[in-house]
Amino acid sequence: MNLDGEIITVRPNVTIDTLQKLPNYVGVSNQTAGSTGISMNIVLIPAGAKAQPHYHDGFETAIYILKGEVQTFYGKGLAKSCINKQGDFLFIPAGVPHQPVNLSSDTEAIALVARNDANEQESVRPYDPA
Repeated sequence: MNLDGEIITVRPNVTIDTLQKLPNYVGVSNQTAGSTGISMNIVLIPAGAKAQPHYHDGFETAIYILKGEVQTFYGKGLAKSCINKQGDFLFIPAGVPHQPVNLSSDTEAIALVARNDANEQESVRPYDPA
């Protein structure tokens, strides 16, 4: 029990550029809240946009779709895919290559993303599906 711990409030008001090439509002991370084992952010996928193919080296990802419809290509050569919409939860195991794509040409998709990586972007690795 930690009776002297502090609750940290984070109110991000600007997005950051990520290695995945999608704007993120970083909520909880080592840098913003001093977390040591988790990060959480909001990712925006602009209308018609897609992330750069990537994977998270050694870390799992949990996603909740807040708005929109997203097709995620994943696995070797990004040969598999799933389509998720508002209200869906996704789990991406550590090391699985993936690339989310917003299926709408006129509305952004928004997702809440959590990882067991307090540094959030340090485990992101580019993936070449070729």
